[in-house]
Amino acid sequence: MDPSTTLSLTVTLAVLAAAVTHATWNAIAHGIKDQTLAFALIGVGGVAVSIPLVIVAALPRSSAWPYLLGSVAIHVFYNLLLMQCYRLGEFGQVYPLARGISPLVVTILAAVFVHEHLAFFQLVGVVIVSAGLAFLVFAGGRPGRGAFLAAVGTGLTIAAYTTVDGVGVRLSASPAGYIGWLMILESLCVPLFALIRRRDVLLKQPRRILLSGLAAGALSVLAYGLVLWAQTRGALAPIAALRETSVIFGAIIGTLVFREPFGRSRITATVLVVAGIVLLNVT
Repeated sequence: MDPSTTLSLTVTLAVLAAAVTHATWNAIAHGIKDQTLAFALIGVGGVAVSIPLVIVAALPRSSAWPYLLGSVAIHVFYNLLLMQCYRLGEFGQVYPLARGISPLVVTILAAVFVHEHLAFFQLVGVVIVSAGLAFLVFAGGRPGRGAFLAAVGTGLTIAAYTTVDGVGVRLSASPAGYIGWLMILESLCVPLFALIRRRDVLLKQPRRILLSGLAAGALSVLAYGLVLWAQTRGALAPIAALRETSVIFGAIIGTLVFREPFGRSRITATVLVVAGIVLLNVT
C-alpha cells in the first residue's frame, strides 16, 4: 500500500480528535505530582483498555512484530523522558517543545526509510506547524537546561516510534490488533516498577487520583489508536504534523487548568499552526 500524501477529510478529523485526546491525557498526567504514580496508573489503564482489543482483533502479521517490539522499546524511553519533562518543566513549555520537534524529524525519516516525499506546499506546512509550536516554547520564558534536554530527547523518541509504527501498522493488516499488543507490552513496565518499589504509595492514593490516572491511560490508547489507523491511510509526515496540533489544545488546557499565561506568542503560534494545517491538505 502506498498511502497518498494528501489527507482525506476523514483522516484529518480523526487525527485532530487524536490531538485533543492526547493533550487531555498529558494534562492529566502533568496534574498528578508524583510522575511515577501517574504513569503507573496510565499504564494500568492502557492495559485494561487494550486487552479487549487483542481478544477481538486479528493478530498482527509476523512481518509487523519486529516493528511492534522495536516500538515497545522506544516507548519505554519515551515514557521515562516524558516523566522527566514533567518533573523539571512547565507543561506549556516542555509539551510543545517535545511535540514540535517530531514532525520535522519524521519528515526526514519517512523520506529516507519509507520513501515518502511531500509536495512543496505540504513540506512548507510541516515547517510552519513546527515553527508555530516553537513559539509556544518561549511563551512563558526559556525552559531550564534539564527540561530542555529532556523535551528534545522526548521529541526524538516520538519521531522514532512514529516512523517505526507507521511501517509496522501497515504490515500488520490489523491496526486494532497492533495498537492492542503495542499498548499492553509498552504499558506494563512502569506499573510493574511502581508495584515493586512504590506499592505503599499506590495503596494510599485517593480514589480521585486513581480514577483520573486510569482514565488518562484509556485516553492514551484512543489517541494513539486513531493515529495508527490514520497512518494506514495517509503519509507519515503530514499526519505527524497534524497530530501535533495537540500542543495548541495543550496550551489552552494549560491556561484554563494550570493558570499558565496564554499571551501573544501563543496566539501567533495558533495562527501559524492553522496555516500549516491548511497547507498540509493542499493537493
